[in-house]
Amino acid sequence: MEMKGSSKKMIATEAEMVENKATIPYRDQCAHLLFCEYELVRERMLQMQKIHEEEAKLKQSGKQAGSIPLIPKTSNA
Repeated sequence: MEMKGSSKKMIATEAEMVENKATIPYRDQCAHLLFCEYELVRERMLQMQKIHEEEAKLKQSGKQAGSIPLIPKTSNA
């Protein structure tokens, strides 16, 4: 696909732009770069979500295992 008045060839097709929900202002010769960036950001967000979930699990298990009881156990009990 070629844009009128431009010497650069379009890499992303119209179908790819529609599929990736690229808004009209971003449908230019650099649209394929936008798609790659979006994928990288999405991957980083998923990785961060996993890290936060693991930290939350560790925090919860750490509180349960290392918590100090309010009423101490006596040796006579």
